Amino acid sequence: MSSYWLFIFLTALAGVLIALFVTYQRLQKHKKLIRIQSLEIEKQLREMVHQNELQQKLNHEKQQVIGAVSHDLKGPFNRIFALVQLMDMSGGLTDEQKEYVGKIHQISVDGLGMVRNLLDNRKLEDTGIEMLKEEINLSLLLHALVKHYRSVAEKKNIQMTFEAPKESKVISDRNYINRIFENLLSNAIKFSYPSTQILISIGEQENYWSVKIKDEGPGISTGDQQKMFNKFQKLSPKPTGGESSTGLGLWIVKTLLEKTGGTIKCVSKEGEGTVFEVRLMKA
Repeated sequence: MSSYWLFIFLTALAGVLIALFVTYQRLQKHKKLIRIQSLEIEKQLREMVHQNELQQKLNHEKQQVIGAVSHDLKGPFNRIFALVQLMDMSGGLTDEQKEYVGKIHQISVDGLGMVRNLLDNRKLEDTGIEMLKEEINLSLLLHALVKHYRSVAEKKNIQMTFEAPKESKVISDRNYINRIFENLLSNAIKFSYPSTQILISIGEQENYWSVKIKDEGPGISTGDQQKMFNKFQKLSPKPTGGESSTGLGLWIVKTLLEKTGGTIKCVSKEGEGTVFEVRLMKA
C-alpha cells in the first residue's frame, strides 16, 4: 500500500509541477508580449510628443506670420481711411464720386476691423492683452464710438441713435471696453439692412450698467446663438453690404468681457433683428 500511495503522490506532484511549468511559460510569454506592447506604446508616445511639439512650433510660426502681416496691413489701411476722410471733407465731389469714396471708406473700415481682430486674437493666444483698470464714463466713451461709427452707418443709410445718462461709471480697462463695443457696433452695421435703425442705450440697474445694441437685421437662429461666441465661427446670416468677417469679433468680445467681469447676452429671432446686452459692474 505504501508503494501505491507513493506512486499516487509522485504522480500528483508531477502533475502539479507540469501545471506550474506550463503556467510559468504562459506568464513569461505574457510578460514578453506586455514588454513588446509597452515598447510600442512608448514609441507611439514619443512620436505623439514629437508631433505635438512640431504642431506647436507650426502654430507659433503661423501666429507670428499672421501678426506680422496684420501689423504691416494696419498702416496702409489707416492711410487709406485718412485719405478718404480728407476727400469726403474737401467737398466738390459728384454724386458718383461720393458713391465710390463711400465704398472705399467702407472697405477701409472693414479691413481695419479685420486686422485689429487678427492682432487681438494673436495677443490673446500668446500672452493675453495687458489690463490696466481705471474709472471710465461709459456714456462719454460710447458717445465717441457712436459718433465715429455713425459715418460708417451713413454709407448704408443706417440711422444710429444713442440714449444714455450723463454719467455711467465703471472700473475697467479702456482698451478692453473700446474693443468690445467697436466689435459690437461694427457687427450691428455689417448685419443691418440699408435704411434701417440701430439703437444704442445705457440703462441703470441696481449693481450694473446695461448697454444694449439693437439692430433691425436678419436676426440669429437658436442654433447659431449656441455657437456664436466660438472662435472663427461663421454664422448663417451674412453681412448685408458685402463686408468681410473673420468670425473672431464675438469671441474677442466674450473673452475680453470675461477678463473684466462683465457678461453678454443675445436676444434674437430670425427676421426680427438682434439685441446684444452687455452688463458691466458699476464703479
